[in-house]
Amino acid sequence: MRRGIRPDTAAGTNALPQMIQSAAVLQMAAQELGEYLETVLQENPVLELEESFSPPDAGDDLRRKLEWLESNDPQNREYHWQDAQADADPLRNCGATGREQESLYHYLRLQLEAMRLDRRTAECARLLAASLNQNGWLDEELSALALETGQPVSAIERALEVVQSLDPAGVAARNLTECLRLQLVRQRPINELAVRIAEGYLDALAKNRYGLIACSLGVARDEAFAACELIRSLNPRPCADFTAGRGPAYITPDIIVSGDAGHFELAYNDRLFPTLNISSYYTKLLRESDDEQVRDYLAGKLRQAKWTIRAVDQRKTTLTVCVQCILEAQEDFFRLGEGHLKPLSLADIARRVGLHESTVSRAVSGKYLQCPRGTYPLSYFFSRRLGPDEGGGKAFPLTAQSPC
Repeated sequence: MRRGIRPDTAAGTNALPQMIQSAAVLQMAAQELGEYLETVLQENPVLELEESFSPPDAGDDLRRKLEWLESNDPQNREYHWQDAQADADPLRNCGATGREQESLYHYLRLQLEAMRLDRRTAECARLLAASLNQNGWLDEELSALALETGQPVSAIERALEVVQSLDPAGVAARNLTECLRLQLVRQRPINELAVRIAEGYLDALAKNRYGLIACSLGVARDEAFAACELIRSLNPRPCADFTAGRGPAYITPDIIVSGDAGHFELAYNDRLFPTLNISSYYTKLLRESDDEQVRDYLAGKLRQAKWTIRAVDQRKTTLTVCVQCILEAQEDFFRLGEGHLKPLSLADIARRVGLHESTVSRAVSGKYLQCPRGTYPLSYFFSRRLGPDEGGGKAFPLTAQSPC
């Protein structure tokens, strides 16, 4: 694992809050990151803008909109929202319920803050909430999280129980069986037969083999059928609604690829984000003040400021190295156009850059790339179908991560 990109997990009590902040910032889309930084600047006096930064004026904003509209011709428009679309589901089709504009992490964080949790459990639960993929599933092993945070596995397990108790039912599941079971045990009375089928007979359910299920479990066929229908009514992607919206009026690309068929260059689009610095005035005040309360306050704000700057830098580094790998793997697309995508998975990118697959998932989720051919969600470049050189037709754009 490339430790230079991962959050700093050095020993100390501050490692876990840093990881939480880094994971949350990594998952933010460009517009969300800009809004987050504006809020942080208002709340933390130790942070200040670089003097050379000036917010884009109305004319610049108009030009960006025009550039976006120009790049979004009809043949590309359908792809702009593929980042929020899911593959065909073996159990049911999921519909949106109006949560499109709310962050899943923010929604879970509000619930956690309303609970009376001890500090360790609360921090571990926030880390887990920030570690979920775009469908609300937990990809990372608990033992790996415990090792990185320096927390005992028991603390991570306790925190997972807390997060899995939150709404929507099924959040933080580690596989389809657990996702369905978490939803079933919330219902009263609990249908124990449905739980048993979800835990051991999903393959038979998918093939409508109700007789086999009934015989294996020693129940009537009608009972097995009713329990299977209950399972079919559940949502295998309970958190998809948080990312299934039609998105903003126009897209701010995180990465800009320029060049021609012979050479392409990649640039991180940070011109819309303020460059943050540590205030020399407050740093000096921290050193020279004799007031203990002032020193404690400024020390806390200074620590938070450093975490914020580090998290933003890590987002830039992680996203850039991931997209560089995408650019290399999908070079034929950038040179020759649509229909030339090659099979590519999150695991492929994770192996190349030395990161966990879930980190790559957070890095590409909700992010967009602008190139001479248009503006695309990064998930568009993760395709299961072969390009023409491998015997396939036009590649189909998929979500960056699908648990089912």
